[in-house]
This record gives sequence, C-alpha cells and structure tokens, in this order.
Amino acid sequence: MTTPLFLLRLTSSIYRGLPLLAILLLAGCAGDTRHRIIISTTDQSMVLLEDNKVLAKYPISTSKFGLGDAPNSYATPVGKLKIKKKIGDGHPAGAVFKSRRPTGEVLVIDAPGRDPIVTRILWLEGLEAHNRNTYGRYIYIHGTPEERNIGQAVSFGCIRMRSRDVIELYDIVGPGARVLITSQPFPTPKPGPKPTEIP
Repeated sequence: MTTPLFLLRLTSSIYRGLPLLAILLLAGCAGDTRHRIIISTTDQSMVLLEDNKVLAKYPISTSKFGLGDAPNSYATPVGKLKIKKKIGDGHPAGAVFKSRRPTGEVLVIDAPGRDPIVTRILWLEGLEAHNRNTYGRYIYIHGTPEERNIGQAVSFGCIRMRSRDVIELYDIVGPGARVLITSQPFPTPKPGPKPTEIP
C-alpha cells in the first residue's frame, strides 16, 4: 500500500527545518526510525506507517476536553511527539495499570463502571514548545476497557485504543518512534475504476 501525499507531507514535516547533521544524529540515537504514527483528532483515527508505507489504521479516542497542553487541562496535545517509554510487556489484554504499575486485576471489555488504563502504555514526550508538558502530564497511548466509546472524543487527554489494537501497535513500534497529532482529517480515498470481471 503506497502512502498518500498528505501523509508524506505530514510525516516529512517531523524533520523539516533540521540541518542534515542533526537528522543523521537523530537517526542514530532516536531508537525506532522505521515507524511513525499519525493521529487525526477530527477523524478519531490513527495511521501507523512503516518505512513511509501505511501499515495499519486504528480507531482511537482523544480528549473530551479538546486540544492543548496546559497543565491540568485534560486536553490532548497536538504537534510532533515521540514514544518515550513502553510499559506492559507480557501482560494480558485488560490488565489494569495504576501509576504505570500492574495491579493484578484484569478487566473484560466494557466492564461496567470501570475506566482505568489497561493492557499497554506508550508514554509520549512532546518535541515542540507548545507540547513540552506532555510527558509530565502523563499523556499515553493506552488501552481502555470502554471499547464501546472508541471513535468518540471521551478521554482525559490520552489516546485510547482497543486492547487488541494497542497490543499490536506496542509490538510493532519502539521507543523513539515519532508521533504526529493533528486536527486535520485524513483525506477521503477517491473511488477508482472497478476491476474488469474475468468470465
């Protein structure tokens, strides 16, 4: 699957303006340089790229408090970020985390009255002045037991995913992988010609 021009422009903007030497240094010490994540808060959707090709697309949920990075705002930050830490190796889907530590409890999907962080945690760090509080605000990509609400802006700042999706994402990307959160919608694919039927 080839990468749409819109996604190429967004992902290339992560390195735009950096001198070549800085890009080479970042590539050598940044960890995962093969994968990039683009999140559209308008579409409540995430695209995962591998070597600039679309690898997967997932429904997600961002904040019901809007976009931003002010302390105590519960908003989802926008702009260029990276995965700073990964937490949750080997734990089952639905494993509950409190203060990034497993509690030993495992929740089923849509467990009534429960809304903790579950399954996996990808802790984000902002790379720009306007999202510099992201890491200290404990903004994650993480699993949620409230999978019925995926696709709606219902979180308290984090990016929520279905457990099976966050496990898949966690197993693919590594620390250092770049993340772009934008309010821009993804382009709607144009319908192509129907394939000719072969009798």
